[in-house]
Amino acid sequence: MTNSNTARSATASAGRQAEEQAARFLAQRGLKILARNVHCRGGELDIVCQEGKTIVFVEVRLRRNVSFGGAAASITQTKQRRVVLAAQHFLVTQGKTNADCRFDCVLLDGETIDWVRDAFAAD
Repeated sequence: MTNSNTARSATASAGRQAEEQAARFLAQRGLKILARNVHCRGGELDIVCQEGKTIVFVEVRLRRNVSFGGAAASITQTKQRRVVLAAQHFLVTQGKTNADCRFDCVLLDGETIDWVRDAFAAD
């Protein structure tokens, strides 16, 4: 394996661990995990949950080194649009186009975990 493949593999592994940690964190707070790693053309959903009657689309961001702006800084407008696109696809395929929904983020900066509810809007 080349150095770049090794680095990508380590990053992917850290990402999977961060998503697992975030899913446990949310489940412990009463959210029901509906799906994970939902892919569609043009977007991906890390975690889809339900809280009461609300469908919650959760973007998980990990930053081990906060010198580059921290996890929250990595959620750009482009990333938000891709998450919204994937959420719309999910809602259509699940027949839940009239469901209440929101977009949350779970941010892992070093040892800190923050849950940002209503982190961004679909518009």
